[in-house]
Amino acid sequence: MNFLELAKKRYSVRGYLPKAIEQEKLDYILECGRVAPTGVNAQPQRILVVNTPEGMDKMANAAGIPGLYNAPCAIIICVEPECAWTRKYDEHNIHEIDASIVTTHMMMAATELELGTLWMCRFKPEVIRKEFNIPDKYVPVNVLLVGYTAPDALYKSPDRHDAESLRKPIEKTVTYGTF
Repeated sequence: MNFLELAKKRYSVRGYLPKAIEQEKLDYILECGRVAPTGVNAQPQRILVVNTPEGMDKMANAAGIPGLYNAPCAIIICVEPECAWTRKYDEHNIHEIDASIVTTHMMMAATELELGTLWMCRFKPEVIRKEFNIPDKYVPVNVLLVGYTAPDALYKSPDRHDAESLRKPIEKTVTYGTF
């Protein structure tokens, strides 16, 4: 499968089987996040894996979603802004960009392994910080739910990307030379 096929195959899963992810698969996903590019290779990410029932209950509380779609695992992507690159021209710190690149790598790795994912930004950072003892210097940016997709979860066909009702045609999102 080429990358475009893989990218079209990925969708946001909101229903998981009550089955743990094998450690080898989790290790592969985490390694794909580890090798993700970051600004000046600063690697400001710090990743917390939550894969116990107690931890997932805490995560559901932080997200305000009871049961959290029965996901068996949440990967919390935090960053240390002080370690991330800052653009000198406007002092823009790219820690959220770095976290998003790492999250994307892990999301696509999970898809390659036939696992479902849901990228979540809907959570209360202060609850996550308290429940998981995250030090103040780290900022929780993204949460990636990972697990085996339940058969009754809403499946989204890779062909959905061809429908103009769901995806703008490329000429509406890309220009060459100037706007």
